[in-house]
Amino acid sequence: MTTTTQKTSKEAKTLKVTLIRSTIGCSKQQRAVVQALGLSKINQTKVLPDNASIRGSIAKVSHMLRVEQ
Repeated sequence: MTTTTQKTSKEAKTLKVTLIRSTIGCSKQQRAVVQALGLSKINQTKVLPDNASIRGSIAKVSHMLRVEQ
C-alpha cells in the first residue's frame, strides 16, 4: 500500500488593507467600494481574504489604499 502526504490544512491567504486617503472629493462609486471593503476612517485596517472579487475592488480605489500580503 502506497501512502502519499497531503496537506490537511491550507493556510488561508489574506490581504491587509489600510485606508490612507480620505473619501472626500471622490465619486460615489469609489466611496461605495471603500465602504464595501469595510473601511470608513483613515488609517483603519482590515484583513480580507485574497480572492478575485477583493482584488478587483482594491484595483478600483488603489490610489487610496495600502495593501500588504
